[in-house]
Amino acid sequence: MPPPIASVLFAIGIAGLFYLDRDEGTRPSKALWLPVIWLATNGSRPVSGWLGMSPPATIPGQLPTTSFLDQSVAGALMLLGAIVLIRRRWDASALLRASWPILLYFSFALVSLAWSDFPGWGFKRWIRAWGDIVMVLIVVTDAQPATAFKRLYSRVGFILLPLSFLFIKYYRELGVTHDDWGAMENTGVTTDKNMLGVLVFVIGLGALWQVVSLLRDKEQPHFKRRLLAHGTLLAFGINLLFTAHSATSAACFALGAGLMLAIGLPLFRRGPAAVHVLVLTILLAGGLTALLGGKDDAARALGRDPTLSTRTQIWEIVIPMVPNAIGGAGFETFWAGPRAKAVLTQNVAAGGIGGPNEAHNGYIETYLNLGWIGVALIALILGQGYRRAVGAFRHDSELGALLVAYVVTAVTYNITEAGFRMLGPLWFFLLLSVVGANRIISLGETASEAAEELTGPTPVVRESNVPDLKPTWMEL
Repeated sequence: MPPPIASVLFAIGIAGLFYLDRDEGTRPSKALWLPVIWLATNGSRPVSGWLGMSPPATIPGQLPTTSFLDQSVAGALMLLGAIVLIRRRWDASALLRASWPILLYFSFALVSLAWSDFPGWGFKRWIRAWGDIVMVLIVVTDAQPATAFKRLYSRVGFILLPLSFLFIKYYRELGVTHDDWGAMENTGVTTDKNMLGVLVFVIGLGALWQVVSLLRDKEQPHFKRRLLAHGTLLAFGINLLFTAHSATSAACFALGAGLMLAIGLPLFRRGPAAVHVLVLTILLAGGLTALLGGKDDAARALGRDPTLSTRTQIWEIVIPMVPNAIGGAGFETFWAGPRAKAVLTQNVAAGGIGGPNEAHNGYIETYLNLGWIGVALIALILGQGYRRAVGAFRHDSELGALLVAYVVTAVTYNITEAGFRMLGPLWFFLLLSVVGANRIISLGETASEAAEELTGPTPVVRESNVPDLKPTWMEL
């Protein structure tokens, strides 16, 4: 098929997906387009890249180059987002207080610039990192937060996933690149296969969640056409996961999907204790496999060599370069300046090709920039995120299951990829899960208090003798 005809057909198809998913009865605020644009650009290519105006490639040993256009677009989105949040300041401030580990992490990130070699550069990155928080707050403080969450991933997915398929198949100069070894990589709308993989993995989990939700309640409005839209999105996602050949993202999607489907069963809906047991079993099984010598076999099963595509070699090089084990090199500044050139030199001397720009491990990447304190704060965010996601599961089992899946997969994804980085899709959805879980719990507790004021204390009954009449978050 000629590319122009394919482009027209895909444009019609994308418009069709939006048309099928429409729901006049539940419309989020128009401000939701701000996080949609933010996530779509950060999850694919910067605006300068789409317009063919990308800055020159960074030279090892020098500060990374930036685009004034990209900075201006990001600044405009953050400014507009801040205006929206001023009108929602009571909800936003309450959620920030409830999500205190995130505030603690950002506060230490700012303090870490005091010992950074490039504090000015790091401060600019710190300011821009707040854009993720602003956009997350816009989603969760919407008057219809459940609808806003659905629209966020569907709007981004309806655009980026079909376009990735179009680029890979019909515009290979845009959708296919070559890695350092000369092998072809399918990148779609992104700039490398791992970025495409993580984008598809997080959007795919959202699509699967919506498909399962529709199948469990076929009385939902516009059931058939919405199922067609989200089923199509899920199909695009699964296809692209195979096309991208990103083993980590594929494994995390399988883990998240299995976990989400499992804890949606009646056994787990009766209480969160069973959820803890399942998650702990999964983590222990993975840990024991590695400790008992199964790491090499697991790597081969995922299509990787035992060194995880030379990741272990990179870890051995970068860890000793940290100037401050307690506080790291300073927020987002380890890879700025001479250290990047030193990593390149040592990597080539050890038989590697090219110079990496990340550690390919989220915990090591955090250690490089923020030291052991940063790693501890990430663990605190993950711990609170998991605990609050399970707490949200009590108020809305379906959405809570999705949030639990996002948190657990964030833990596992960062073993072989650096996902705790600003402006990345996984980091965005981790923040969204933590803050969103606090929002679900707040709404659920408010509804329970209001119901108790109207009807009095709820009598104690045996769960086996009555149906589950507890309202879900999507019904509030």
